[in-house]
Amino acid sequence: MTNTALLDIDITTLVGEPTSLRALGGKAILLVNVASKCGLTPQYTALEQLAKDYADRGLTVVGVPCNQFMGQEPGTAEEIQTFCSTTYGVTFPLLEKVEVNGENRHPLYAAVTLAADAEGTAGDVQWNFEKFLIAPDGAVAARFRPTTVPDAPEVIAAIEALL
Repeated sequence: MTNTALLDIDITTLVGEPTSLRALGGKAILLVNVASKCGLTPQYTALEQLAKDYADRGLTVVGVPCNQFMGQEPGTAEEIQTFCSTTYGVTFPLLEKVEVNGENRHPLYAAVTLAADAEGTAGDVQWNFEKFLIAPDGAVAARFRPTTVPDAPEVIAAIEALL
């Protein structure tokens, strides 16, 4: 798959509208699998702040609900949307709930999980809130594991390098 093909993979928004990363994105995309009932859920605050701080420079944060990790995203699309907007003030795009690992892995995650993290490890998403920074050309520029907070210096540096 070419890098630009990643941007054109068919995806669906949380409200059921077909789209693609190209249609959602700006110069760079921070793709994050999210969950409402996880110890890492407070990362929504920093994700929303990144979305606001860097929107004018071309960063789009995209949240992808996933229920594969101990059932920590059990809600319906409406429940997820309500939780994210009322609890964390989320304004960035949310996609439909998908699987990020296994035989039913969404094609978007089949593509991005080929990218290695800073230690050189590719493959399955480890947990909720794993982050993939996608460059304007569709290449995965960086991969950050779940416990790396969205406003960590290495995440900010990677975003700044793309914008």
